[in-house]
Amino acid sequence: MSTASSITVIKRDGTKVPYDGYEIAQSITEAAAGLDHEVERATQLRSELEITLFDGITSEQLDEAVIGVALGNVKDDPAFDTIAARLLVKSLYKKIFGEGVTRDEVSTLCGPAFVASVLRGVELRLLDDRLAEAFDLEVLGAAIDPDRDDLLRYIGAQTMRNRYMITEPDGTPLEVPQFFWMRVAMGLALNELDPTAAALTFYDKMSRLEYLAAGSTLVNAGTTYPQLSNCFVMQMEDDIEHIAKSVRDVMVLSKGTGGIGLSVTKLRAEGSPIRSNNTTSTGPIPFMHTIDSTLRAISRGGKKFGALCLYMENWHLDFPQFLDLRQNSGDPYRRTRTANTAVWISDDFMKRVQNDEPWYLFDPLDVADLVELTGSAFSRRYAEYAAMAEAGELRHKKVGAREQFRAILVSLQSTSHPWLTWKDTINTRALNDNTGTIHLSNLCTEITLPQDRENTSVCNLASINLSRHVTGRRQHAKIDWDRLAESVRLAVRQLDNLIDITLSSVPESERSNEENRALGLGVMGFTDVVEKFGFSYASDASYELMDQIMEFVSWHAIDASADLARERGAYPNFEGSGWSRGMVPFDSIAKLEADRGVPVEVDRTTRLDWDALRAKVAGGIRNSTLMAIAPTASIGLVAGTTPGLDPQFSQIFSRATSSGKFLEVNRNLVEDLRELGLWETVREDLLRHQGDLSKVEGVPAELVEIYQTSFQLTPYAFLEVAARAQKWIDQAISRNIYLQSRDVGEMVELYAAAWKKGVKTTYYLHMMPRHTAEQSTVKVNKSEALSAAGAGAPRRGFGSATPSAPAPAGRGFGAVAAPVAVEEPAVEVVPAEVEELEMVDGAACPIDPQERLQCESCQ
Repeated sequence: MSTASSITVIKRDGTKVPYDGYEIAQSITEAAAGLDHEVERATQLRSELEITLFDGITSEQLDEAVIGVALGNVKDDPAFDTIAARLLVKSLYKKIFGEGVTRDEVSTLCGPAFVASVLRGVELRLLDDRLAEAFDLEVLGAAIDPDRDDLLRYIGAQTMRNRYMITEPDGTPLEVPQFFWMRVAMGLALNELDPTAAALTFYDKMSRLEYLAAGSTLVNAGTTYPQLSNCFVMQMEDDIEHIAKSVRDVMVLSKGTGGIGLSVTKLRAEGSPIRSNNTTSTGPIPFMHTIDSTLRAISRGGKKFGALCLYMENWHLDFPQFLDLRQNSGDPYRRTRTANTAVWISDDFMKRVQNDEPWYLFDPLDVADLVELTGSAFSRRYAEYAAMAEAGELRHKKVGAREQFRAILVSLQSTSHPWLTWKDTINTRALNDNTGTIHLSNLCTEITLPQDRENTSVCNLASINLSRHVTGRRQHAKIDWDRLAESVRLAVRQLDNLIDITLSSVPESERSNEENRALGLGVMGFTDVVEKFGFSYASDASYELMDQIMEFVSWHAIDASADLARERGAYPNFEGSGWSRGMVPFDSIAKLEADRGVPVEVDRTTRLDWDALRAKVAGGIRNSTLMAIAPTASIGLVAGTTPGLDPQFSQIFSRATSSGKFLEVNRNLVEDLRELGLWETVREDLLRHQGDLSKVEGVPAELVEIYQTSFQLTPYAFLEVAARAQKWIDQAISRNIYLQSRDVGEMVELYAAAWKKGVKTTYYLHMMPRHTAEQSTVKVNKSEALSAAGAGAPRRGFGSATPSAPAPAGRGFGAVAAPVAVEEPAVEVVPAEVEELEMVDGAACPIDPQERLQCESCQ
């Protein structure tokens, strides 16, 4: 290898210059400014960098190499992630502002460069002409604050660059992060009376990461293709023309990055007569395979397939075949490899499971009204059809309700599908109950809107970053309620603007958007907040905090929409809705309880003046729905916080995303350990134990309790958090479940508890794998460690509850036996990374929950 002094660097213009170690050191020092030991960090990174250099390295490769060595030290100190993020952003600065630009110079250059960026985007037909015409670009450029780039973590900056920021046709960046935030803000202020002033307020919130719009909005806001809506919910009718139209609509909506929910319950069963040509139907399964192939054909930029979830009610005669859609074995033409699946479950079925009663499967052609009926009305009509079946008057199959419920859960365990969603909980608790039946949820199970042949339901998403509204830590932690109220109210206005700006090539979705104006404002970062308060996720303090936060967010979202109704008018379908009767989401609990005849097991505490708000919404509200909690997997990375309501997957692990591979370290834990003087002592043990703090000696029990990971927590904690949030939310929640046990009986009790608590939907079930593949090198002698444990000692999986917990029996979803590499002693060769792997379609892939999510539009 050449010495640093003899290395030549090829600049972007093709010229060759000697490698300048001093310039590199200055760049790293600038990136480390304000951090502890900035000079030592710069010296360390420079020395590590120079080992990797080679003659003829390009300036782009040099930038990547510097970032790489910074990332390689994240395992020792998360501050190196900050350095890597700053270096990445600086590499973008170079392409916008030129080589050699300093942070101080960026502040001066930002305004004029932003104006030039917008005008260039308009010239290239990438950006809407109105961005150059309707705004005072100089005022907006002067407001851009590049210091806010320091809020980004490396994975967030990389995600923005790869997914959201626009480039010229040759790939040259047109945006840096702050230009991106301003462009999105402008794209969502186009219909305001003073668009410049509105853009400034939206920019201020988003650039501070206090709330973020969802994926489709971030991709398309301000562009010449403003498809800004996030979720589309449609039902396939039982006729060949509508089936063909549904395939077309799926293609168009997938192209626009929308996540789709599609109900197939109405399609007649296999063998059902087709009177027009005197033949019989092939049933819904082949049409679902066609939809699946369509999703794979519509690949977004060659990077990601279309995203859709198929829904079916579990009384459908072909439901057993629906359960097999995600199985790896069997006829490939009766399987879906891309489309997800979810089951739409009635209260009647859950009661029959509880009472161990029979369950009847019917052909929708014979019982068409069941699709539209809900609650007690469904139960009465279903009982009539059951009697007809027993009398031999209806084609049917008869199974035990418990038998089918277990079959659903076995499929869920083995394929992670179908997700469980509750039809009657959703419909009975809906406040937009005057526009028809809700037949399904969306791709990520948080949207609950009615639809029919003339209306494809649409929802528009944004998420409040709760962690950005917390000040202090532990006993000094508190919520900044005034700032949170401001964020909620501004997000509602921004989302309402989106409805008037967005475009869709599906008329049915345009109509639904205009007539219902449905919003889905959610939250992310709940676990981040819980840790800052020093609570365990599975604690009464955590549940109370969730309850209090969501009540506050809900109250202000509803009040803001009522204010908008006075400014802009109520949504067209307002009359006859639950809102028009003065109802709020909390009121739906008693309604559900009365219809079920079964208590809803959730705390009923309230804190705010809901009576005044009830009177206000009865006079008009701007939006048919206000709230839904999406997974926020991608925008959570940008926001630098935990996704949605999810717990920590691990305290230290490697995440592989479409934007690259990154080591994640829980910064809250590092800060707590540092305060106790323990981080330097325990960090290698934490890495060796795959982020499981409970296995690290010398850590206080209080911290072990606070920093339990997803598989260590009782799954009932996930349900309690969801139930407390669902009290206040008019739509639903993408509620992931993490389960260490593979006992189906325990799963039956768990999902029955979700129903009893009034939870509307559940999302992915993540099972703890039996084995993990470790791709890491740490400063320990692993050979000796393994020998000491015994050659035949079993290796423990990620996040085992306690050191003495037995290994889970059976081989469920995501279990893959992987060999453990034994390294040479006391050698640290590469950055330490820990990753769980599983086999999907014969390939190893991460089971990080954020990476299992398919809904880019909801992120």
